[in-house]
Amino acid sequence: MSVDATLPYDDGNIFARLLRGEIPSRRVYEDDHTIVFHDIAPWAPTHLLAVPRGSYVSWDDFSANAGEAEIVSFTRAIGHAAREAGLVAGGYRLIANTGLDSHQEVPHLHVHILGGRALGPMLVQNDGRV
Repeated sequence: MSVDATLPYDDGNIFARLLRGEIPSRRVYEDDHTIVFHDIAPWAPTHLLAVPRGSYVSWDDFSANAGEAEIVSFTRAIGHAAREAGLVAGGYRLIANTGLDSHQEVPHLHVHILGGRALGPMLVQNDGRV
């Protein structure tokens, strides 16, 4: 089990349970190392989540501890899913929250793939400026 200094891995997290088949998902892609599925509470017309099958807490944990095949699979799965969803022409956003300051809610690496409309600025400053 991998451990990140920010959050410990929890084998009972929603993505671990989904990977074990305990929770259903609308999968759009899967291989030996990665699954991609529709988010159940979308923030955009297209909102997919890419999740590695390994027990990685964050991008930092994954990049330091995953094998080459896992890293290649995860990267290619994200690109494949974005192309298949028709997001490339209009553009899309990838979000991977890491740690408490980013509001990471699930201690399992996942990348949000968002698109299908103009998404606005990435961050808003405390005073409302972009």
